[in-house]
Amino acid sequence: MTVTFHNPPTAPPPAAAYSNLAEIDLGTARLLVLAGQVALDHDGELVGGDDMRAQTRQVFDAIGALLADRGATFAHVVNIRTYLTDLSRLREYGEVRARYLDGSAPTSTTVEVSRLFRPGALLEVDITAVVPGTA
Repeated sequence: MTVTFHNPPTAPPPAAAYSNLAEIDLGTARLLVLAGQVALDHDGELVGGDDMRAQTRQVFDAIGALLADRGATFAHVVNIRTYLTDLSRLREYGEVRARYLDGSAPTSTTVEVSRLFRPGALLEVDITAVVPGTA
């Protein structure tokens, strides 16, 4: 088993000293474990203000870029963990998330948290994906 860490330039860089993605080669498949993503752009600026839909789009665009860098898509996602600062906004988040998952139904956990590491961030999402074969 081999583990490699990636910070592809197609996604916003990590906000601190960590990797955006761990790739674990299991021989017949690759396990991708993504760090939590918040709505930051490539310059580290928060996108979307108090707009849950705009922040959610930014988060899922970043996740999509991380997946694509490793030859994966949202169809490979097996688990999503979501941290919302206001659970009453779950519907807004869910409407955008559904567009990216396009009918797939990975396992999911969603919790409300009092705050996230970046003031103004409304959500953080981390995912796990399994990609058949090796790259």
